[in-house]
Amino acid sequence: MTGWAQFVESRGAVLEARVMQHIILTAIPTGIAILVGVPLGIWIWRNPRARSGVLSVTGVVQTIPSLALLTFLLPFLGIGYRPAIVALTLYALLPIVRNTYTGLAGIHPSTLEAADGVGFSRYQRLRIVEIPLALPVIVAGIRTAAVISVGIATLAAFIGAGGLGDFINRGLSLDNTRLVLLGAIPAAILALVIDAGIGILEEALRPGRKSSRLWVRLMTFTIVVLLLGDGLIWAARASRPAAPAPAGATSGVIRIGGKNFTEQFILGELMAQMIESHTHLKVVRKFDLGGTVICQQALLNGQIDMYPEYTGTALTTVLKKPVIPDPDQVYKMVQKDYEQRFGLEWLPPFGFNNTYALTVRDKSAQKYHWVTIDDLVPTAGSLKAGFTAEFLERKDGYPGLKRVYGLKFARTVDMDPAIMYHALAQGDVDVISAFSTDGRIQAYHLRVLKDDKGFFPPYQAAPVARISVLKAHPELKTALAPLSGILTDRIMRQLNYEVDQEKRSPAAVAHDFLLKRHLLQARVASNLRGTD
Repeated sequence: MTGWAQFVESRGAVLEARVMQHIILTAIPTGIAILVGVPLGIWIWRNPRARSGVLSVTGVVQTIPSLALLTFLLPFLGIGYRPAIVALTLYALLPIVRNTYTGLAGIHPSTLEAADGVGFSRYQRLRIVEIPLALPVIVAGIRTAAVISVGIATLAAFIGAGGLGDFINRGLSLDNTRLVLLGAIPAAILALVIDAGIGILEEALRPGRKSSRLWVRLMTFTIVVLLLGDGLIWAARASRPAAPAPAGATSGVIRIGGKNFTEQFILGELMAQMIESHTHLKVVRKFDLGGTVICQQALLNGQIDMYPEYTGTALTTVLKKPVIPDPDQVYKMVQKDYEQRFGLEWLPPFGFNNTYALTVRDKSAQKYHWVTIDDLVPTAGSLKAGFTAEFLERKDGYPGLKRVYGLKFARTVDMDPAIMYHALAQGDVDVISAFSTDGRIQAYHLRVLKDDKGFFPPYQAAPVARISVLKAHPELKTALAPLSGILTDRIMRQLNYEVDQEKRSPAAVAHDFLLKRHLLQARVASNLRGTD
């Protein structure tokens, strides 16, 4: 318990910031949904013809998977707060609209007749009679929407919106249970607190409560309003996107992105620490953004300035071109096309080739005499494969393997990169789409099958940056130049092993590697050795 307490204490400042971000991600959508949903619920109560259509539309939104909706919004809104706010608002609408309508529809007709009998206008009847009587049901809908938002907001970290999901997402990527719990436990507590707080308000607003409890109702309502108001103000400031710096501008801040697996964290840290050491620029880390599409979109939108990418991924996923086996040819092609089509520049590669690799348990390979991918074909129909989501869809992934090798597994399941190695070692799956430089291949006693038909393209890792940023800060190329060719497959595998198996932080692993190579200057910030 002492170790856990120390871990939480070491993350105290970051945890506080993430909790505040999570409150914002919950308060803003709930507040907007109240402003839109309550009037909409009133309107469909008075307009029966529109009722079915509105409830159907809001209901359909609830059926769309959260990550799918967030990803769909990326091309229009970019990464960060904006797509998360929009998605969470849409999810919060249904319970508020439905409960508003249900509360109003549940008022006894005799009550409405009495209001008409004393001469109330339509607006007076709504304000004095209908809303007060329906309010407990409306607040119950708000309560449901707010609690749902707390849970779904954890997924917003996938698109760089922050919140407690940052800890969960990074913990899963690094196979670090403590980080997962650091995000999950506060999120659960926050959901319980919000549920209890709005529950008090709901109970206080029920008809028949004694007037002596009026002060409780007023105080609770005031607290909720203040929280929502503070959240709106805070989020308006925090989510206001900085305009991308035009070519030649000098903002003094470089934003480095990265995907959601260990190697990307390490490469991002190597880039960040070299820039911080050899320039006077400030680096903002926006790691753990998800897959290739998200990073590429963020780069094009000017929300990040550079990130580490792989030539094979750029060739097949971004440029949609066929596989080319020659590494130099692939690099030159993506370098040329990225500059012409996107205004992006590929800097010199780090030196290693992290290709996909079909991987099995060593014991199984010995038992069935598996050496090459071709050797899997006769038994593939009885095997269960665990592949990343990208691998299942990419042309240089499973679809291509089926075409080139004739592979067809009995079952394939989507797996996070951090989980699939453990799943293979435990026998939950029989084959995975590993990365050739992953240290867990050795740690879990796995065997990489030889790509005997040369299907997988070369995946040289290299920094990709916006040309406008490189022109504005020519010192960036000088700072990153020593990273060219510095990493071999073996070295990268060892660095990944230190993070995944020895549970060191990517920042500390990158820091120590650069120190050993005498590439860091003394003024590098001491917090680079930060915790897990």
